[in-house]
Amino acid sequence: MTIWPLVVAAGVGSRMQADRPKQYLSLNQRLLIDHTLETLLAYPAFRQLVLVLSDQDPYWPNSEFANDERIVRASGGPERYFSVLNGLKCIAEFGQPDDWVLVHDVARPCLAHSDLDTLIAQLSFPGAILASPTRDTMKRGITNAAGDTVIDHTVEREQLWHALTPQVFPLGLLTQAIEQSLADGFGVTDEASAIEHLGHQPRLVAGRADNIKVTRPEDLALAELFLQQKRT
Repeated sequence: MTIWPLVVAAGVGSRMQADRPKQYLSLNQRLLIDHTLETLLAYPAFRQLVLVLSDQDPYWPNSEFANDERIVRASGGPERYFSVLNGLKCIAEFGQPDDWVLVHDVARPCLAHSDLDTLIAQLSFPGAILASPTRDTMKRGITNAAGDTVIDHTVEREQLWHALTPQVFPLGLLTQAIEQSLADGFGVTDEASAIEHLGHQPRLVAGRADNIKVTRPEDLALAELFLQQKRT
């Protein structure tokens, strides 16, 4: 089984309200992106990694891995799914259609190798994603006549999962799924949604809840705590 890690790092992270993309913020005296790359590059099954960056990215040279020969760069696009598609086309230059692609958000620096072990061990066609069962009571909100957001109803949580990354799919199938979704005008929210659009049902693999995505300023402190625990 050949698996190509694909890390998407072309976003600007506007919700962080920072002076630079969130992947270049400091996290435990290192760049956030370096935590993510280190975890993937240290995993025994991976030999190379495709990193999708904006062509106008001025911060990448500051990374510990800027000159790492195991990293192949691809150009980012205007939206995440375009960036993923560019990364897939890059992998296709030296990979095979039935190779597997493991797509991971750069903003998830707390990924554990044990989760990678579990995900890969349960991998089968058409693919699988790490996910976390919903623990909280879920509410469906609507906007009323006054413009307030109010509860419409409570959503049954027994079969609800939080989609995480990595998400792993065959190179050829994922490329086809994203291209078909774009052609159909279907809104791709993650790689699994594109696969679903083709009529497939990817497997949900329970992962660690501390595999958080750093999206808002308060997430940095939580990620720092999880990374400190990971080292001890």
